[in-house]
Amino acid sequence: MRRRRRRGRTRRRQVRRALLATLVVGSLLLLTGGWVGFRGWQARAHLLNAAGLARELSAQLVGGDSARAQRTLAALQEQSGSARTATGDPGWWLGRHTPYVGDNLAAVRQISVALDDLARQAFPPLLRADLTSLVPAGGRLDVGRLRKLSAELGAVNATVQGARDSLASVPSDGLVGQVRQALVDLRSEIDRLAGLTAAADQASRLLPTLLGADGARTYLVVSQNPAELRATGGMIGAYAVIHAADGRVRMGRQGISSELGRFQPPLKVPAEVRRIWADLPGIYPADVNLSPHFPTAAALYREMFRRRLGITVDGVLAVDPVVLSYLLRATGPVLVPGGVPLAADKVVQTVLSDSYQRMDNKKQDAFFAASAAAVFDALVTKNVEPKALLSAFDRAVTERRILFWSARSDEQRTIGASRMAGALPERDSVPTVGVFLNDGSGAKLGYYLRPAATLAVGDCRPDGRREIRLRVTLRSSAPRSGLSESVLGLALAGDPYTVRTLVSVHSPAGGAVLAARLDGVETPVGSGTERRRQVGTVNVEVGPGASRTLEVTVLTAVTSVGAAELWLTPTVTPWTTQVVSAPSCDQ
Repeated sequence: MRRRRRRGRTRRRQVRRALLATLVVGSLLLLTGGWVGFRGWQARAHLLNAAGLARELSAQLVGGDSARAQRTLAALQEQSGSARTATGDPGWWLGRHTPYVGDNLAAVRQISVALDDLARQAFPPLLRADLTSLVPAGGRLDVGRLRKLSAELGAVNATVQGARDSLASVPSDGLVGQVRQALVDLRSEIDRLAGLTAAADQASRLLPTLLGADGARTYLVVSQNPAELRATGGMIGAYAVIHAADGRVRMGRQGISSELGRFQPPLKVPAEVRRIWADLPGIYPADVNLSPHFPTAAALYREMFRRRLGITVDGVLAVDPVVLSYLLRATGPVLVPGGVPLAADKVVQTVLSDSYQRMDNKKQDAFFAASAAAVFDALVTKNVEPKALLSAFDRAVTERRILFWSARSDEQRTIGASRMAGALPERDSVPTVGVFLNDGSGAKLGYYLRPAATLAVGDCRPDGRREIRLRVTLRSSAPRSGLSESVLGLALAGDPYTVRTLVSVHSPAGGAVLAARLDGVETPVGSGTERRRQVGTVNVEVGPGASRTLEVTVLTAVTSVGAAELWLTPTVTPWTTQVVSAPSCDQ
């Protein structure tokens, strides 16, 4: 009996302790929750203000309004600092380790820290930086000033890349809608900023040497013609030799690729490329870029140029007429010898359409070369607004319309990770699918092609790989009559107004191309491998005003990543694209 009473008292004491513990913990959670809720309300207000100020600051930086930008930066630092403080106390730390809300509080904290780091460590040096160092004055770039700017730009880039990496590590699955959208938006902005700062950092380190600060340099500038599509952008039609010494750049010999003739025996082509395209890249200058790997194309063209003309260059720079349109927005209109005006909104039509209706092939390439030379002359002699010029270059590089390869291996290693290198990587951080276009018509109908692509990431497979579904639509805006013989060319599709395009789909690194359907019907796929990517090639013929749809299923290597990226051949009209991601496999 006494034992039972003792056991009863013991149980009651245990219950009382449990109730007391529950009450204490519950009270702490309520107090913490209320405190975190109050601080969260504060942080939200500060973050909203900071986001608006950051957008204002960006516009003022681009517009060159330094005085207003300084005031905006001070306000931004106040708001971002307050958001950081509001999310940094012990109550917030405890909230980050509670179920349900913890991931959201952790994400808000990292967003606050990233914004504050940018406001205090990245934006002030950008405001101080003298961007005129990045553009020529009086035909010369001041390489000394550019080298002084390099240290600051390197520190800015390190901060931006750190903020980018921090935000990339935040899991977005399970976040409430507002926090997830804020994270997605900020990632997008910082990705773009990171691209800019990385390019500026790289340019400030490399440009002095490339422009002859340590000894004279010679380069080939080649014009890619997207009316005659090749994987890197277009058939190389015209070239110009550029000489650089101590920051001063001048144009030398100009010509057209057809002058180089054909090469028999063929130049040595990488074995993988040869298995897909035979010896064509080593025979014809117009075919060096059938592969999307620009270093291969540039090295082949450089060697062809050396053999025919006896000139050895230090590198190859590729541009297209769309780049000229971007640069003309910064320089204003220019005149081509002969009195033809080139303006930003008309230059693509003038060079890639109008000239074909009134000139033969040789005169077209000469006009193309003269147009590029006129814009180049304007860049080095006119007083160009630095931010407008940098904006033009940024857009062109982002779209892979400016490509550069250095014959010096140490420089090429430095350039190799950037978009400007045009190098097809052998490894992916995010599964990347390439869609590359090569003209099969023997014509200049690429001007009328309107491409679109959708990429959708599929479910996780038991073997750790994922299927990705690609949908490519090619539409032709070509007329049914009235085009010149120069545009219609060889008419290899049969009907001279039908665009024949060889569409090459490159799987993610370590992946595979599984199957293809053209307009819903299974279609044969030519296969090969390039740089650890399986390549499937399909012939797609599109009549005037018609549209064809190619659907391809590709397989990734083993990955848990639910994101994917597209790499596309630049075309006259930019692609319409959509990428649909999926949750990561470890969620």
